[in-house]
Amino acid sequence: MTSKFFKRSKAAASKPTRSKVLPSLSKKQLGDLVPKRGNKFAPKIGSALLKAVGWRTVGEIPNIPQAVVLALPHTSNVDGIYAIPSLFALDLKISIMGKHTLFKVPVFAQLLKWIGVIPIDRGNKGSVLQASIDKFKTGKPLFLGLAPEGTRQYTKDWKTGFYYLALGAGVPILPVAMDYKTKEIRFMSPVYPTGNIDVDLPKIYAQYRGVVPRYPERLSQPLQDINHLAE
Repeated sequence: MTSKFFKRSKAAASKPTRSKVLPSLSKKQLGDLVPKRGNKFAPKIGSALLKAVGWRTVGEIPNIPQAVVLALPHTSNVDGIYAIPSLFALDLKISIMGKHTLFKVPVFAQLLKWIGVIPIDRGNKGSVLQASIDKFKTGKPLFLGLAPEGTRQYTKDWKTGFYYLALGAGVPILPVAMDYKTKEIRFMSPVYPTGNIDVDLPKIYAQYRGVVPRYPERLSQPLQDINHLAE
């Protein structure tokens, strides 16, 4: 991607424009199968925080109990300041994986479980994928959030573990974008893995066309490429 694109992206980010295609998404629109926190106060607090910073949540979440949720692009720790209130406002529960050693302290373990952290032994790499698949196989509602870029810096390729996890668990991949240009958390169309990753990945990439991260120069190469093709 050329520096010309980065300059345009930064300029666009300074002038937020709302999505004219995707509708606003609220707690009331979530189906009964979607994993929820069930907290009465968090949605009110989350909505107030989003309104204060001028962000909103748009798109649609399919009424399904399980999915692998992609959080992209992730170029800054600041992303969480907007993403977390968005989830609270929806009363949506998206779980993430964390080191099992963090759960050794009982009180802290309870907090992590409330947040939605799932203990995983990352030291045993051969079993991480299977352990994650097994979490879905329990049949319990689970939206598992992953960041395929694997870093907040520029990366040439995405880590593809998320794809094989979704394929092995038989669940869809739900792409979610954080767009600093429009100041939106955007839930997009689910992609059901067919087993042909070369066909399925471009379907995911395409949905992130035009999305502007906090630091455009850190945008991963696949997303730079999809923007370059759009030009």
